[in-house]
Amino acid sequence: MAQKYTTREQDYSKWYNELVGRADLAEHSDVKGCMVIKPYGFAIWENIKDELDKRFKETGHSNAYFPLFIPKSYLSKEASHVEGFAKECAVVTHYRLKNAEDGSGVVVDPTAKLEEELIVRPTSETIIWNSYKNWIQSYRDLPILINQWANVVRWEMRTRLFLRTTEFLWQEGHTAHATRDEAVEEAEKMNQVYADFAEQYMAMPVIQGLKTESERFAGADETYCIEAMMQDGKALQAGTSHFLGQNFAKAFDVQFSDKEGKRDFVWATSWGVSTRLMGALIMTHSDDEGLVLPPKLAPIQVVAVPIYKSQEDLDKISERFNELGAKLKAKGISFKYDDDDNRRPGWKFAEYESKGIPVRLAMGMRDFEGGNIEVARRDEKTKEVVSFDGVDAYIENLLEEIQLNLLNKAKAYREERTHKVDSYDDFKVQLEEKGGFFLAHWDGTAETEEKIKQETKATIRCIPADREEETGTCMVTGKPSAGRVIFAKAY
Repeated sequence: MAQKYTTREQDYSKWYNELVGRADLAEHSDVKGCMVIKPYGFAIWENIKDELDKRFKETGHSNAYFPLFIPKSYLSKEASHVEGFAKECAVVTHYRLKNAEDGSGVVVDPTAKLEEELIVRPTSETIIWNSYKNWIQSYRDLPILINQWANVVRWEMRTRLFLRTTEFLWQEGHTAHATRDEAVEEAEKMNQVYADFAEQYMAMPVIQGLKTESERFAGADETYCIEAMMQDGKALQAGTSHFLGQNFAKAFDVQFSDKEGKRDFVWATSWGVSTRLMGALIMTHSDDEGLVLPPKLAPIQVVAVPIYKSQEDLDKISERFNELGAKLKAKGISFKYDDDDNRRPGWKFAEYESKGIPVRLAMGMRDFEGGNIEVARRDEKTKEVVSFDGVDAYIENLLEEIQLNLLNKAKAYREERTHKVDSYDDFKVQLEEKGGFFLAHWDGTAETEEKIKQETKATIRCIPADREEETGTCMVTGKPSAGRVIFAKAY
């Protein structure tokens, strides 16, 4: 009897956790709060990483690597930065173990205490700007455009695979510029890179905007972001790009001489996305049957399953599938032919459905003799019989259609769940009954923002970059408002 899985309607959180396991993406580690990313999950992350890395290099950035450990004193140099991360830091205090005298195992050697504790990086601004101090002397050394692919640690009490773990993978860009305008342009450009990637590759529509002061990255003058809506109506911050002003340059005394010989502090940015994008991908498209992947990020775009009774039948069908596989691979389409005789076709169909493979092919002897092939698409869960002649071109077009269909479905869902509200009472009722994004007026004060957060658990996700100029009054205080912002409950 087929196993019954939790549906999104029954329990969205449980559905998510079950799906991560069913699709063989990741599992919890024995190290509390950490995860093991399994090969199939890591293959998706590699596709995300490879495309982003290409885009970073196309915009002039180079990859480098900086230490995992940060001297504690570095974090003390930028006050708002250390305040923002202090409660999440893992601290290394000793450098050696020794055998316990009672033979029970190993213990920390109390004589091996570090002179200065080391912080396992929660982010790398401080260690990188300490290096930039040695790299930058004049305007000729600028700009510096560096990206790092790394792991970071932010101690979390409540974790969920991909969305929030103590250790996670990410990239962090760190750039240095001679002028404020150059740095602002860089921060805006990289936020646009993230937005383009999210829509073109993840098929995930996002809203670009600015974070409020209370939601900014610790140590930033401005934080740009992309916000996406998940299928339960909650928001997910999918990427951020920060204009850091001269804060870190001043903290680490990074100055340069301009063309006139005048000394000034360097202007900075940082920007990053993480394995949280995997969670976003899952929650944007997947259904009650399992994972749904946009073709551009699927490790396997097309899988073929033979249906046969004899070895002779298998040989004939295999020849046909191998011919098609060669044509698809020549077009840059990833193809898997599954002729493993240890599993029945029905089991394979369910397995590949749960893993979100965009297109599944099947062929039995009746199809073979008729010159046909069964083509099933994962996004709509439909199938049709197609002539084998020219099926490679048909599949190529179908993958493009699936990619666009997923984006359009996600856009339509977001539009349906986006509401304008003017009354605070109406806001609270709709937030609980409907969920989604709420466009509402806000008086611009941190006090009102905090009141809404405490009373409703909704936060200002962003001040939309494309918001219309619309004077109004704050839904809470009645004070003047320069325009609507987006409120939502969020991950």
